[in-house]
Amino acid sequence: MRKHILTTAAVAAAIAGAFAGEPSFGTLTDNKDGQTYKTVKIGTQTWMAENINYQTKGGSWCYDNKADNCKKYGRLYDWMTAKTVCPKGWKLPDTADWNRLIVSVGGDKKAGKMLEAKSGWYGKKGNGTDDFGFSALPGGYRRNDGNFYGVGNGGGWWTATEYGSECAYYRNMDYLNDNVYEGYDNKSTGFSARCVKDSK
Repeated sequence: MRKHILTTAAVAAAIAGAFAGEPSFGTLTDNKDGQTYKTVKIGTQTWMAENINYQTKGGSWCYDNKADNCKKYGRLYDWMTAKTVCPKGWKLPDTADWNRLIVSVGGDKKAGKMLEAKSGWYGKKGNGTDDFGFSALPGGYRRNDGNFYGVGNGGGWWTATEYGSECAYYRNMDYLNDNVYEGYDNKSTGFSARCVKDSK
């Protein structure tokens, strides 16, 4: 698992957009299984305000294989599966979508703190301020050996952007830092998935 901090200046130069104002909330019902999710508009984008919990025939898991963890954190998906789970009209965000979100909330050096939920993270100092209603929770991840790691400490979210034939980019937040990191990992790893409304 490799990660680094985005260069905010480079992102800002590539993305024209003002900082987000007050978030605007809504709901989304997934016609595939009838589940309803909170949504939030941040800047010019509308995001799910919780991780998707759509059960697939393969390629997805509850942390520690416990259903209660799916209810709290959503499911963990391998990359190929994550690309298929968003409801119609929504999509798995690519790196540009994540970059736009991070710029909208003030840049990568503080975006993690501002996007993380106010509770559920390890230790009192690990929780975020959730200024924009994104409510990121530390759902951990799953390795392809079947072992789970990191719940409560951090979370990873797949992007739709590949890194070579075997890996893809993801975003990471953890309780030790205020940043949102960009990294890449093997497509078989299980990470969380958020969907963003498709503007096309």
